[in-house]
Amino acid sequence: MQQQSARSAIGATTAIVLLLLVASLLAGLFGQTTLSPKEFVQGLLGASDTATNIIVQDLRLPRLLLGALCGATLGYAGALLQGLLRNPLADPGVVGVSASASLGAVIVIYLGAGAVGSFAVPLGAIAGALIATGILLAVSLRDASVLTLILTGVGISSLAAAGISLVMNFAPHPMTLQEMILWMMGSLENRSFHDLVLAAPFMAVGILLVAGAGQGLNALSLGEDTARTLGVNIKSLRTRIVIGVSLAVGATVAVAGAIGFVGLVVPHLARTLFGFEPKRILLPSALLGALILLLADILTRLPIGYGQLRLGVVMGVIGAPVFLYIIFKTRETMR
Repeated sequence: MQQQSARSAIGATTAIVLLLLVASLLAGLFGQTTLSPKEFVQGLLGASDTATNIIVQDLRLPRLLLGALCGATLGYAGALLQGLLRNPLADPGVVGVSASASLGAVIVIYLGAGAVGSFAVPLGAIAGALIATGILLAVSLRDASVLTLILTGVGISSLAAAGISLVMNFAPHPMTLQEMILWMMGSLENRSFHDLVLAAPFMAVGILLVAGAGQGLNALSLGEDTARTLGVNIKSLRTRIVIGVSLAVGATVAVAGAIGFVGLVVPHLARTLFGFEPKRILLPSALLGALILLLADILTRLPIGYGQLRLGVVMGVIGAPVFLYIIFKTRETMR
């Protein structure tokens, strides 16, 4: 039975990886200028004409890599938090870091610092994320309960949301307000390797902090008392996950804006394929997150109406119905 389950998991993982490769190819081919697979490969190798090389190497490739990295980070973070909080409705936004990062970016846009350089807004978002991370760290080190962490996250999110509304209310110019709104909608458009270099270190540190947390989450799924009996340091596990998720998700928001539902929906999809063991769904959640965000980003390139679809809007349209379905299924299992 275990061998059959292992083969099934390997088959599902292989299928996801293949789909991810196909999505990556499509993300490289489609845009304002559609490329053939041959032109894309030549552009990657720098063997095509100058225009194609620029499109592939300076526009499509960093956008593709950043989309996959952000999606993987959000999916992985969602699986970690749902395992830690033992709540299937938890997502990276529950710790308040996403909202705080958004507040930092909006403040920078309000001050006009975005005109100074392309790094200004992402750095503002990272500063906001680090402030929220510091608050969560202080709470975690006091041996706070899971409920206290959730309430702290709710408080941070509420305060940040109020701050965002206040800054938008005093926006000095309609164009400034529009820039704030567009950034809040999330996008990977016009991203470069500079954004990747800015975000990757924070994501890497965050992932390193949670390395090896899967076994502890498995034990925690049996209850805190059982986990302690099995030798799990719950305080350390909780602190590592909260801080690691905060850093990684804060970097994601800094370069891609506010993108919801990935961390909420993806772990549920992973459970349908790999079972309910928290450790087993971590890697699949990362792969599925990368796949879904790449597909959503491809949809944003479709010429619909007079404007352009934003990544956060596409994920909201996809994720909200799935979220409602999860709620109804959760209610049915609790009856």
